[in-house]
Formats: sequence, C-alpha cells, structure tokens
Amino acid sequence: MRKYEEEHYQYDKIKDKIYPWVKNELTDQQALNGKNFSEKDTPVIGFAGDLKIIFVIKRGEESYEVLKDAMLPPEITVEELYHTACENLVRDVEFVIGNTWYGGFGIIADGVHEASSVCFRHIWQVCADKLKDDLVIYVPHKDTVIFAPASQQKVVEQLRDHAKGAYEAEGDKISLQPYFFSKERKELTTYEN
Repeated sequence: MRKYEEEHYQYDKIKDKIYPWVKNELTDQQALNGKNFSEKDTPVIGFAGDLKIIFVIKRGEESYEVLKDAMLPPEITVEELYHTACENLVRDVEFVIGNTWYGGFGIIADGVHEASSVCFRHIWQVCADKLKDDLVIYVPHKDTVIFAPASQQKVVEQLRDHAKGAYEAEGDKISLQPYFFSKERKELTTYEN
C-alpha cells in the first residue's frame, strides 16, 4: 500500500486540513515531523527571495504534520495543492492588521499562520491602497509579519530593528530579508534599500 492510500493520508480526508507555511529553512519546531524534510521528499514552492512555501496537515488543535510527496496522490499538482491550502487558510484563519508603537503595522492571526499572510496579494494591495504607498515587509519569524509605508524611512528603520528582535526570539526563524510590495505592479519582491 502506498502512503497516500493509507486512511490517515487519503487526500479526501486531509485536503480540508492542508495549509501553506512560509519558510526559509526547511525545518520547523512545531510540526510533528518538522526536523527532517527536504525539497527531495516535500512539495515546495519557491516564493519571493529566499522564501519557500511548504504544506502542512493540521492533525489536532495545535498539532501539524509536514506534507511529504509520498502522501499525495500522483494526480495532485503542486499548483492545485497551493490553491487548496490557500482556500483553507482563508476559510479558517482571520488576519488582522495591528499598529506598532513606531508607526508600522503587523499581521495578527493565530500565532501559527502569520507568515502565511505573505501568500495573499490582496492583503498587501489593500494595505498599499489605504496607505497610498508601496510597502516594506519583514517576515522574521513564523508568528511575526511587520510592514510600513516605504516612503517613511524612519519608520522603515525602526521596522528593521523590530524584525531583528523578532528574528532573534526563540522558535521558528524565517528571514531578515526585507521585501517590497509595489502598489503599482502589485507584486512582492526582495527589497534593496
């Protein structure tokens, strides 16, 4: 019996529990099997800069398992998987915008999926439209996504310091690379100051 044929991994039973996680390194402290996975055995999508998207299956209230290639039936493509995972995320996780003390903003969710917010261009487009500016975005930690209007250099500097502090915290680090969301082009790219 192949892995994806086992009852525990049958796609019809897990597809509503699959979510995208944004990573830099292919490791995760929270996932049940998060210590040993690679692009050789895991569906991975390259994203902006050094960011990658992996997929996890929610197994319990606070329990996740990294989805491996062997757990997917061969007819499911990575693109289909990505769309399914994003639909599940939109359905199950509420993303809220919060203010920082220095004039920046942060994404607040459930402590697990904040970094996944970078998957949604519409979040960034709404923020850019409301602020009437391009955005500088940091994803330093699994539970931390912060951003500021790109034209406000002092705020962007404090944003960078905030990102460094979050990156140094315990848990799942992601990246200190700043990202740029262009209001005009509607795309997320790496930011060169």
